Amino acid sequence: MRSTYQDIRRQIENLTPDEQLRLLEELASMTRCRIPVKPRYSMMDLEGLGKEIWEGLDAQEYVNQERASWNG
Repeated sequence: MRSTYQDIRRQIENLTPDEQLRLLEELASMTRCRIPVKPRYSMMDLEGLGKEIWEGLDAQEYVNQERASWNG
């Protein structure tokens, strides 16, 4: 017994290239409508994230120590 998918695929193979493209466009449109839209995030949403780990630290001193560690 053949699957529905295989039957449909065989039918699609019998379509003209133009009909196949039209079907492809319609299927893509249907699929896009069914996929939930993911919210887009901005880099600005990260502003201030994790700032508490830097409290009480001198930024320049931290940079100096980090650079010194690169020299071994």
